[in-house]
Amino acid sequence: MSERVPSARESFRLDRAAYPREAWISERALWAVAAYRLGSWLDSRFGAWLAGRPLWLRYAVKVPLLMGQRLVEALTGVELPPQTSVGPGLRIWHGGNIVINPRTRIGSHCVMRHGVTIGNVVPNGRAPVIGDRVELGAYAQVLGGVTVGDDARVGAMSVVLQDVPPGATAVGVPARIIPPRDTDPESEVDAS
Repeated sequence: MSERVPSARESFRLDRAAYPREAWISERALWAVAAYRLGSWLDSRFGAWLAGRPLWLRYAVKVPLLMGQRLVEALTGVELPPQTSVGPGLRIWHGGNIVINPRTRIGSHCVMRHGVTIGNVVPNGRAPVIGDRVELGAYAQVLGGVTVGDDARVGAMSVVLQDVPPGATAVGVPARIIPPRDTDPESEVDAS
């Protein structure tokens, strides 16, 4: 995963670049990503400050934020809590039925399709770490303390319960790992 942490504005600029120009009108997932970036920024700026304040003040600030988050979830079908660590350039195709654990870490320039679940296996258990440029197919499930390496792919309706190496593809229930193709033409065996 990327080491440098871009600003919230830069992250959203890269998220926005992954969508077509008219996405504000045509794609509800962009609204979910924008709400996530705003919530994440507010949490990072004011979360520690609120921790030492009176209970009434914490509720006065957090309740409207939580209500706004739930409204966005209801309208978009994307549950992307502000506590989740998401790199810039996130692209969600079609939105709807997406659930992501707050402790999940997602790298930059990842693609998700509808119905994706990224979460733990047991309550308060470990959550997945998703690398950079990972593609998650429709209704893919990544569960437990697994790592999905950079440039990996998870096929539609696959259930990932083990680590996926960088560049590999995971398909099936439970997912089996297909190693990356060797793209070096020198390594191909001549069949003649």
